Amino acid sequence: MLYDDDENRPSLSRRLRSSPAVITVAVLLPACLAGWFIWHSAGGPDDGTAAGAPASGRPQESAARTPGGAARPSHTATGDDKPGNGAPAGGRPLAGKIIVIDPGHNPNNYHHPSEINRRVNIGNGTTECDTTGTSTNSGYAEARFTLDVSHRMRALLEKQGATVRLTQDGDRGFGPCVTERAAAGNKAEADAAVSVHADGSAAGNRGFHVILPALVKAGTANTAPIVAPSRDLGTRIAGRFVRDTGTAPSNYVGGGTGLDTRSDLGGLNLSTVPKVFIECGNMRDPKDAALLTSESWRQKAAQGIADGISSFLHAE
Repeated sequence: MLYDDDENRPSLSRRLRSSPAVITVAVLLPACLAGWFIWHSAGGPDDGTAAGAPASGRPQESAARTPGGAARPSHTATGDDKPGNGAPAGGRPLAGKIIVIDPGHNPNNYHHPSEINRRVNIGNGTTECDTTGTSTNSGYAEARFTLDVSHRMRALLEKQGATVRLTQDGDRGFGPCVTERAAAGNKAEADAAVSVHADGSAAGNRGFHVILPALVKAGTANTAPIVAPSRDLGTRIAGRFVRDTGTAPSNYVGGGTGLDTRSDLGGLNLSTVPKVFIECGNMRDPKDAALLTSESWRQKAAQGIADGISSFLHAE
């Protein structure tokens, strides 16, 4: 994901280099412990690169222009009637739960610069309707990545009985705007919402991080009711992501915790349901790019996020 203020944000210390396991265990909540210990006891990946993952090619600034792979028919979040919350049946532990998945950006955004650049109000300020996102140096677009992982997540969560809705499925010309993405989860009265992204930072910056909503009370934004449950959701996702993917938390955001709190994202500021963003890796780092372009790793990433959501909903 690219942000207006990325160049102005201070670089955070890379505490992972000294002792990633000790730092993460000390900072993450208990929900992360199981995943971290599994990663650490296995020695962790030597370089974070999955076996057989393709390496990124020569630099290419333009993003890929079409979503990868055929998607099944779209089921986007529209605020349909919430299903009953009766007891789960038939070994479907998430029956009665609604989960909204927000695939970051849109493969077609680059065709609509004037539409996605228009300013929208996010409570404590304004921001662009949406952005094109980033890409690997070889041209694999973030928007393709987010759709692929979101489809995998949907399949995993529906298998557990959840009702899963996507904010977009490559089925619109551009967007939706960040305000609409937040509204989709709100209208659906989602039990949990997750926005899927990949970062566009400098080479050498590696790892995933989960973005949590800050306390924002301004204009139409009031995150007070969702700050605590969103932190629980995000912490559980971070722990399961470590366990299922074998990758470490970010070495450039979050001080080694894999968690970052922000007040400048409309998708979080305007949400009335528990919601987090996850930056699954840095598309501009060659080693992270090799993971993000690996189909087998993307399945692990989807599993980690889905497991974190499931853990959060089971704890309710």
